[in-house]
Amino acid sequence: MVGFRRCITALAVLALFAGLASAQVTGNNQLQCSTNVSVTPQLRVEGLTEQTGDIVLTCTGGVAAATGSQIPQVNISLQLNAFVTSRLLPMSTSPGSPNASEALLLIDEPGSGLPGYGPSLPQKVCATPTTGCLQYVGGGAAPTLGTAVTTPTGTTPGENVFQGIVTPGSNQVTFFGIPILPPVTTGASRVFRITNVRVNATTLGATSASGATPVIASISSSGATSLLIQNPTPTIGFVLPGLTSAASGPTSLNQCTTQTRASVSTLTFNEGFGTAFKTRVAAQTNVSFAGQTFPLVGGTCPAPNTACQQNIPGLIYNSESNFILGGMAGNSGFAGLADFGTRLKATFTGIPAGVPSIFVSTTNVYNNGSPVIPPTIPGGSAANTGTGTAPSGSAYIGYAVLVSSETAADTGAGVGFFPSVTSGTFGPGTSGNVPVAEIPVVNGTATAVWEVINTNPATQESFKFAVFESFTANAAQNLPGQGTGNVTLSFAPTPPAFSQSGGGIAQPSTFPVPRFLVPSTSAASGFFSINICRTILLYPYVTNFPGFETGLSVANVSNDTGTGMTTGLQAGKCTFNFYQGTTNPPPFTTPDVVAAGTVYANTVTGMGNAAGSFTGYVLAVCNFQFAHGFGFISDLGVRNFAEGYLAIILPDAGTGSRTPSPPCQGISGCTSSGEQDGH
Repeated sequence: MVGFRRCITALAVLALFAGLASAQVTGNNQLQCSTNVSVTPQLRVEGLTEQTGDIVLTCTGGVAAATGSQIPQVNISLQLNAFVTSRLLPMSTSPGSPNASEALLLIDEPGSGLPGYGPSLPQKVCATPTTGCLQYVGGGAAPTLGTAVTTPTGTTPGENVFQGIVTPGSNQVTFFGIPILPPVTTGASRVFRITNVRVNATTLGATSASGATPVIASISSSGATSLLIQNPTPTIGFVLPGLTSAASGPTSLNQCTTQTRASVSTLTFNEGFGTAFKTRVAAQTNVSFAGQTFPLVGGTCPAPNTACQQNIPGLIYNSESNFILGGMAGNSGFAGLADFGTRLKATFTGIPAGVPSIFVSTTNVYNNGSPVIPPTIPGGSAANTGTGTAPSGSAYIGYAVLVSSETAADTGAGVGFFPSVTSGTFGPGTSGNVPVAEIPVVNGTATAVWEVINTNPATQESFKFAVFESFTANAAQNLPGQGTGNVTLSFAPTPPAFSQSGGGIAQPSTFPVPRFLVPSTSAASGFFSINICRTILLYPYVTNFPGFETGLSVANVSNDTGTGMTTGLQAGKCTFNFYQGTTNPPPFTTPDVVAAGTVYANTVTGMGNAAGSFTGYVLAVCNFQFAHGFGFISDLGVRNFAEGYLAIILPDAGTGSRTPSPPCQGISGCTSSGEQDGH
């Protein structure tokens, strides 16, 4: 029985090959289409509008149709394992097509410059995407393939570009009424290219390069004729993490020391793969910089793409825009055009009160004192140039500039290439040669966004940006407040810059492309912290028992020279806290700040404690570093008894304001963040 089955299988295979051989000679009456995805791109798991690879259907065979007869129409659908998010561009001339999108189907590679009749035709869009466009079999011009014309007896070539219909909230795009004119002749083929299909990659997930998730399209057809589609479920993309990031720090700053553009952090954005960072449109010019030649966006576009429309089918552009076609509704008349290049966002939160703003570099940097030098951009300058130099032996390719907001429109000639660059100023402070821009802080938050305008798709790049801080010390008012500022790094724009619903479904032309979600695994990193400038003094025995009095003094020595102090002049008030048992007198705060180089002195009675009411100890908390205290107990008039002592400087964990002196060698309970006198 097994042998019999093998014979039947072998006969079937022979019959199949015999049929194929016959088709090579006489033409195949079955229209067959093979599926190919020439480039399977990597998609960012953070992206809501990721470009998938073009699907190419190459069809052969079929039955010849009479000249003047109507060409059969077919509906071609793609069902994906992710939401379709191609931008909606409803045709104004076709009121029934509100869901017409930038996803396009092209017949015979029009405008590609390839040899043949179809590629030589101009790109002509069907104005009724919900029904397709009727076409008829023409005569002449391309007898090998046959020609499609708009009327039974006419010679005007038919439409060769069709918009896909995307049902909102779905994972399907359908191209209706596609005329399928069989090529018939052996060796001839008709090509159908599907391009500009975007998907929400965030629902697929990917944790590492080894865990890439495929984007799969299931192709089906229906209509007046049948298509035998080989490989109907091609993989059109792999989803991977597009970004890893880090922020150096946190850098500790003292509350009582005024800062002017102090360097506090370097933000680093790393590409997850070589094409994760993209320019808005494909680079049009090669320039030489740092000993290398690399592509640069801008300037005059070369022929045949003089309008920078990226309208050559099948060309790989490695940009946020894909196949761009003008003359469409919505989005300024362009299908496939992104609003801007990849944007990188720093979201600052938890910034302490009293910090009015932060400063960031307007361009990426080698380090916080050396900016990347941009090459000259054809057609105009898009950024400050700076004067930094690359480290020895290195050459920097990527370049990004600060923009006014995460959804700010790009500006420039043609379809627009240059971002709305935020101007910067140089130094002073420790910002060196780096041009910086001030970012205001509102309710403890601030946002900075940079756009990529140069990148090398063959290299995984890192973009670094410098962060600086300024504030005016006001320790008397406890400003700036103690705390740590955090930063989260991500792509941009993200919600709430746009309304996010339905899993990032297809949206109208008013919604930004590209757009992203911040992964739930993204963690905030501390980039700077404010430490309270404080000294805690212990006066171990204090009394104003009848007939006695204690004098307490505090000296602010932050102005001393020759002692290695680098904190600058400090000033603040001191609060004396009285402890004698279950009932303690109220604390006393100096009415004025204790300035650097001055001494404050008072008695226990003068601090509001009535005569004979207190015997215990006092903790004085001063809002400045390098305070020293002295206590003096005597009988009234200093006639029979007097004793003086130095106040003990207590360790103050968490302030970062003092270092033990002497060190905490074997002292129980001593920490490394305060000063004590060994008692």
